[in-house]
Amino acid sequence: MTGDAVGRSVERIIEQVRAGGDGALIELTRRYDRVRLRRADIAVGREEISRAGRRAGKAFRVLLRSVARNIAAYHERQRPRPALFRNAHGARVGWRHVPLDRVGVYIPGGTAPLVSTALMTLVPARVAGVGEAVVCTPPGPGGKVNPYLLAACRELGAARVFRVGGAQAVAAMAFGTETVPRVDAVVGPGNRYVTEAKRRLYGTVGIDMTAGPSEVAVIADGTADPALVAADMLSQAEHDPSSGVALFATSAALARAVRRELARQARGLPRAAIARAALKAGVRIVVCRSLREAADRADRMAPEHLEVMTRDPRAVASDVRHAGAVFVGPWSATALGDYVAGPSHVLPTGGTARFFSVLSLEHFMRRVSVIEYDRPSFGRAAGAAEALAAIEGLDAHARALRMRRRPRRRR
Repeated sequence: MTGDAVGRSVERIIEQVRAGGDGALIELTRRYDRVRLRRADIAVGREEISRAGRRAGKAFRVLLRSVARNIAAYHERQRPRPALFRNAHGARVGWRHVPLDRVGVYIPGGTAPLVSTALMTLVPARVAGVGEAVVCTPPGPGGKVNPYLLAACRELGAARVFRVGGAQAVAAMAFGTETVPRVDAVVGPGNRYVTEAKRRLYGTVGIDMTAGPSEVAVIADGTADPALVAADMLSQAEHDPSSGVALFATSAALARAVRRELARQARGLPRAAIARAALKAGVRIVVCRSLREAADRADRMAPEHLEVMTRDPRAVASDVRHAGAVFVGPWSATALGDYVAGPSHVLPTGGTARFFSVLSLEHFMRRVSVIEYDRPSFGRAAGAAEALAAIEGLDAHARALRMRRRPRRRR
């Protein structure tokens, strides 16, 4: 489906949810997920979540908590500090950060139960102090949600889980329905429809970024292992047939070897059909004259993930400005960033890494300015403010200042 067709489809879905609420969610879930829901089924019940926790088992909870601690420790270091200082007038000015009241987390579920996305969204939300985090995720066969995903949502502090996916889930969280609450911001990755819904609804609701189908680019020279390069390219290609995969190599021999490895390794994957479709639709293998050219090409792509496998990977990585996350050296597999490294794996795609950033603590907070003048500092500031108000012709602004400058009689 073309971009224009996706946009038109998403616009219809948004309007249907805005007008129809839960009824629209039920109809759209039947149409797109082939699952019949009743209104009572939209929210996953406590007993279903409890059963999921028991089924996932103790070993899963231990694993989840271990990874969550590492992600939380990383995000704790991002915690913004309030600041107050004296400006040129002697007034106290600064800022403080306030956690959002309610955040909606979208967790894709169409091709894999992305427990890792629960970790990479709910843990930063918890560290930020968000009042409530709710989750929307598509229902699987029979309307069920994967038990490991449900267990992760409960363990990581999600207040509620709703079995709704696609653009309709984003619209439900943006507007609110009889069952799904309205949120302050929607975060999390998704397919083209989810991404387009976030883009169109920005302003009605806050968003983190447009995080669509996965992407990886690799910069490599003749020292790189073609098997590892191919393995990492396939690790992102298996996400979605729309995944973007690129190699910028300074060695023609390496480029040929990687192409052979891609074909060989794809045959052995359980999700080989998805990986092959992604490689057929989106793989780019470019032989560059220099590492500088390779870095320039990567910058123009602005990929979600960028791997650097060269003799001096730090030097090359420092030349690249536009990427969601940079993985330096052959041991820094993108799969580590997807699961356990610490930074969130929710990253900008489609070239938007030129202006969007990785999901971080600040996506779950608002910065509030603090301005505190006293009589002396007001006296030093008011003249300039009055002059600007006069230039703009805003008389009420100027009067509000003048009234403070002249003595006032007590009533």
